[in-house]
Amino acid sequence: MALVVFYAILAMACVIWNVVTSIAICENLRRRGIRIHYVLLRMLAPFYAHRYRKITQEETGRTGPLYYHWIVSINSALVFGVLAILLKLEVI
Repeated sequence: MALVVFYAILAMACVIWNVVTSIAICENLRRRGIRIHYVLLRMLAPFYAHRYRKITQEETGRTGPLYYHWIVSINSALVFGVLAILLKLEVI
């Protein structure tokens, strides 16, 4: 049971990390003059992340670091969440 709680806490921490990174990406895009719809942020987060990636690649030739934070955090949240669910159901 302790392992389920541990993975659930890790999943929630990754979700918080993703939300903070999404806001940072949107703020970065806003400073570049791109209009951001904060009400629809959760739905448009992938669009904004890929737009951030494209803009930073055009400017510097490299992908900006916030894009990698966004990808790693959302994938980690998925993995830890699935592990917590599987352990709770006693599948693994």
